[in-house]
Amino acid sequence: MAINDNLAYQEEPLYEILDGKVLAMSPAAPRHNRIAGNIFLIFGNYLKKKKCVPFGDGTAVYLDEQNRFIPDFMVVCDRSKIQSKWVYGAPDLLVEILSPSTARNDRMRKKDVYAASGVPEYWIVSPKEQSIEVYLLRDGAYTLDNLYAYCSDEDQADMTEAEKAGLTAEFKCHLFDDLTIRLEDIFGDLF
Repeated sequence: MAINDNLAYQEEPLYEILDGKVLAMSPAAPRHNRIAGNIFLIFGNYLKKKKCVPFGDGTAVYLDEQNRFIPDFMVVCDRSKIQSKWVYGAPDLLVEILSPSTARNDRMRKKDVYAASGVPEYWIVSPKEQSIEVYLLRDGAYTLDNLYAYCSDEDQADMTEAEKAGLTAEFKCHLFDDLTIRLEDIFGDLF
């Protein structure tokens, strides 16, 4: 195959703009991609025929001239924000999946920008820890609402009954109080 036949070279390069600085993006690792796909499936099935729209990795959000991102997942309930090339304005839920090259920005500066832009709910997902940090916007800043960690059956084999009883296997999304998210559905079948 010639280099020009490769679809990856025919698309625009992926980049984000953080505080006016261009940040190149790398392709997602299989585990990262699998988690993003699992989250999209959960929300995609739940949101069928509803007002809010789920967007997977690859859809860009334009928050302002200095800050344009391609989050791993987002939900937008105000359909007027959805334009042909971008989502303009704060989504209702944003999810970033950590990778070694993005973790610092996702946990610090991007989190601050998302809060300042008015994103009500922000999740930071760690593939390595198999965990989800859920942040809620309160008085213009994020507060950690909860940390959810997945424990496989194999992990639980060495736990006491008391430790097992303290595990959380599922949680409710704050954006949709009737949506229960099972951690196994996100982390249960990874490579």
